[in-house]
Amino acid sequence: MTLNRSVRLVISGLTLFLAISGSQLTAQPINLKQAVVLVSPSVPLPMRETAPRMLREEIEKRTGVSLKTASTWPKAGSTRIALVLVGDKDVQGVTIPVNTSNDRPEGKPEGFRVVSETNTTGNTLWIIGADSRGILFGTGWLLRNLKMDRKLLELPNPVDLATAPAYPIRGHQLGYRTTANSYDAWTVDQFEQYIRDLAIFGTNAVEGIPFHEDEKPSPHFKIPASEMRVKMSEICKAYDLDYWVWTPATFELTDTKKREAELTLHETFYKACPRLDHVFLPGGDPGDNHPREVMPFLKELHDRLVKYHPKANVWLSLQGFNVEQINYVYDYLAQNKPDWLAGLVYGPGSPPLAETRYRLPKQYQLRQYPDITHTVRCEFPVERWDQAFALTLGREASNPRPYFYARAQAAAAPFTDGFVSYSDGCHDDINKVVWSMRGWDPDMNVHQILTDYSRFFFGLPLTESAASGIEALEQNWQGPLAQNGGVDATFSFWKTMETTNPALATNWRWQLLLLRAYYDNYTRRRLLYEQELEVKADKILAQMTDADPDNAMSQALALVNKADTEPASPELKAKIVSLCADLFASIGLQTSVPKYKAKGYERGCLLDFVDYPLNNRWWLTDEFDKVRTLKTKEDKLRRLREIGTWETPGKGSYYDDVSSVSKGPRVKTISDDATDIAWWKDGFSRTRLSSQTFQRSPALDYDNLDPTAEYIIRVVGFGDALLRVDGKRLSPLHYSKEADAVKEWIVPLSATQDGHISVTFDEPEESHLNWRQNSRISDIWLLKQ
Repeated sequence: MTLNRSVRLVISGLTLFLAISGSQLTAQPINLKQAVVLVSPSVPLPMRETAPRMLREEIEKRTGVSLKTASTWPKAGSTRIALVLVGDKDVQGVTIPVNTSNDRPEGKPEGFRVVSETNTTGNTLWIIGADSRGILFGTGWLLRNLKMDRKLLELPNPVDLATAPAYPIRGHQLGYRTTANSYDAWTVDQFEQYIRDLAIFGTNAVEGIPFHEDEKPSPHFKIPASEMRVKMSEICKAYDLDYWVWTPATFELTDTKKREAELTLHETFYKACPRLDHVFLPGGDPGDNHPREVMPFLKELHDRLVKYHPKANVWLSLQGFNVEQINYVYDYLAQNKPDWLAGLVYGPGSPPLAETRYRLPKQYQLRQYPDITHTVRCEFPVERWDQAFALTLGREASNPRPYFYARAQAAAAPFTDGFVSYSDGCHDDINKVVWSMRGWDPDMNVHQILTDYSRFFFGLPLTESAASGIEALEQNWQGPLAQNGGVDATFSFWKTMETTNPALATNWRWQLLLLRAYYDNYTRRRLLYEQELEVKADKILAQMTDADPDNAMSQALALVNKADTEPASPELKAKIVSLCADLFASIGLQTSVPKYKAKGYERGCLLDFVDYPLNNRWWLTDEFDKVRTLKTKEDKLRRLREIGTWETPGKGSYYDDVSSVSKGPRVKTISDDATDIAWWKDGFSRTRLSSQTFQRSPALDYDNLDPTAEYIIRVVGFGDALLRVDGKRLSPLHYSKEADAVKEWIVPLSATQDGHISVTFDEPEESHLNWRQNSRISDIWLLKQ
């Protein structure tokens, strides 16, 4: 019995040893340092040259290893990387592995299979593409998954992966124009590198903006725009990517002379492009033509386009069209069934996406045009973004939002055939990668995308840590900044990575993420410090009884102005200034109008707002000048007490700063397009901070009210405020439509008997106005009398 048990233990141990040993043998990575690259002659040009060049160059940058290419099969015992097409049966007599599964993604458009094979002749890593793009994207997969470091070039073994994209359109707009915050400063080589990087992560289309004669040439242009738009076409041809162009009609199409000039302009451009696949004309934004003029114009564009690019298409968006114009387009499609129109583009200002897909005849495609570049006053604003960020980082800061955009794409993609995103600079780089990878595989794990991104752009050792750091930056923007201690932890995390990875100091993607970590932390420190200064100043004003008003104002201003005379964390600001200079040098990012000649302050100029007040010191200065003009001391004291108690109306009373995530606890509503964050005087408004956050029809709930007390609702804003309490419209006691003037209503005692009221506002009918002229409500008080 004992002997048998011992034998069994020995056998079990031997079996386990052999299993582990076998596992270790099969798990040995493929060493590709000595690999030879072969390309089947069946791979069409220019991909036959582009893919191996891309592979060799990207590997050499990261490892110092220069792979050799060969036209004949290397000798036995060597390692090969072979790029072949699905239709190839062999390469110089060497049989290509066959996928025996029922599902063969590598046979679908753009699909590929990567499979490793080890035999007596050596190691072969096969990249088997369905077509030219399959070769490109298979090579991209390899680059994303290689373990690369100095003198290290390995791939986990064995490999057998086959995949094809879920959506046929996966692109991004890269406009070489003055409006961009970085693209206008790029060289042709930088464009090629960036387009290559996007292709490595599954992008198959690039959209240019060829015509922008209304803009002055950017001071950063390296070559004229007319040349760059053709160079971008050449790059797309080399990488077999679709070249789209966005070409709004910003003039009256009924103007025959201008119309003919525009057609000639288009045709000259079409003729100059070696590759052009799609011409997209937005109905509006910009443009203000009726579709009865637009549709014939599109037909004329198509007629001229196919003379030079026979397979090219034209597209239209319904952006800015009213109901009658939208119906006109659908009626036109139903009656005329134009085969020259490829489909519609859904973008900001278009009719609802589901409705568009439902009404659009099935023979037409639907492309999404998502705005992944902006954070506020846009299609996808940062929900409940802290005002401190909105006022300083603005619309075009470094904005990695991987999890948000994964959700946004998942909601929209099933209605579409894919997307070409709206982008105005490199600051949204991670968002582009997320959209492209999820356009390839909608179920791809976001963290996996970020680890691929980090490994490829920052190096093998930072695969996990940089991915986690990116995720932490997205969390920095969640909730009230003052309460988000995670911002400090995120900064410490990035500071440690910065210190331990000095070789990345010139990497622009690294610089962008570091800038966010520093800027977020600096802004939080300023917010806490400057708000506390204002609390102290308000106490001086609120507690005055018979004090000298001038002395009180001087004391209050001295306190709030310490934000300038004794600023918080000047060392962090110095680093921000330095990183902005580094980014201008490395990638042409323009973070300042005066310093880096950005087109406008809303175009990513976070350096110009790095010290924008996060307390009301500018407003207080101006208000105190008004107070000094009041005739009596009593009037001065009364106004100063109002200012001092603005946010602290007393026991049993409540104050809400509408659309402020930190100071509007009872506000239930949000503005889904973030037009509730003001942009006045190029971002340098001196108005009270609370007046710069607002909604048109907010809703609030109040609990634990005193049923025996009388209450007044006070509102400050602009225009109309159509108030209801528990669903009943009230007549105002005071009602001024002037900016920052007061409106007041008495709350009926019957409404507060249960200790609760709901306050809502009807939205005024202002469809005839630009949204900037709409009514707004910024501050709401419930005052216990």
